[in-house]
Amino acid sequence: MAESDQPAGDHVDDYRKYLDRFEAAVGPVDFGTYTKHNGRLIKKLTFDEFEPKWLELEEINASFAEIVANGDTINDVMVKLMRERCDELLLERPV
Repeated sequence: MAESDQPAGDHVDDYRKYLDRFEAAVGPVDFGTYTKHNGRLIKKLTFDEFEPKWLELEEINASFAEIVANGDTINDVMVKLMRERCDELLLERPV
């Protein structure tokens, strides 16, 4: 996933895409409802819940790219967080 070219704090399009992915993968459910997807329990997020998770994933992705570019060892905690955020946001896991 590439970093967004949107101004900081403006992730409405990213959120709309998340809602589209959620609807396609899980179907219609109310906000705040938990459902199973790919063996994990995920919650349909409101925008206020989505944005900090999206921003965290962007930071993790940037750090991950830097680590790979430098040939450094990847931290297991980083991989775990990346996978969790990708699952929560219904994105394909890069690792």
